[in-house]
Amino acid sequence: MFRGKNYKESAKLIDRSIQYDAMDAFDLVVKASKAKFDETVELHVKLGVDSRHADQQVRGAIVLPNGTGRSVKVLAFCKEERIQEALDAGADYAGGQELAEKIQKENFFDFDVVIATPDMMSIVGRLGKILGPKGLMPTPKAGTVTPNLAQGIKEIKAGKIEYRLDKTNIIHCPIGKVSFGKEKLYENYIALIGAIIKAKPAAAKGQYIKSCVTASTMGPGVKINAAKQMA
Repeated sequence: MFRGKNYKESAKLIDRSIQYDAMDAFDLVVKASKAKFDETVELHVKLGVDSRHADQQVRGAIVLPNGTGRSVKVLAFCKEERIQEALDAGADYAGGQELAEKIQKENFFDFDVVIATPDMMSIVGRLGKILGPKGLMPTPKAGTVTPNLAQGIKEIKAGKIEYRLDKTNIIHCPIGKVSFGKEKLYENYIALIGAIIKAKPAAAKGQYIKSCVTASTMGPGVKINAAKQMA
């Protein structure tokens, strides 16, 4: 894989054989960021579970204490009498059948998160084959199917993120921007890794957190000693 000059210079700062303390890791990520834009910082956590088994799934949602640093467009499915409530709470779009048809017929996807009240799932459920593959299908576990519509929208706007295993048993999540600095990134990391540890399935055996790596959009990865949080 081709690596640019900036990446190679940044990589010299990091010893890939070391698992760093989390604060030191985020300090390196910030120092290694050379892009001309405010890079997103992500966390990649490999777990000792098997996502093929239902009793070993790890999934949930958490509001990061410092948000994610990016603006999120929210589409809310709700009854007509709650549309104004949704808009007042910060939803970018709110409605029912007309929005479902817009998604189906016009390939409308100008949104990042879908939230729905339980009484709208008969409509939203029909969009499963469209929203599901894009990771946009609302679920109670992620807090995106909820009767508390306004609260749900405000939490998403404030930096609520969903975490879940991919097919390789890794959780990938944004935890902020380089401009946050190491302290705020560390606070978000502690919140997320704490939620992942709390969500450990009873069926999980052996070492739960296999590896934990953080990296900015264009920067090299830095290994974190996440075992400390398991203690």
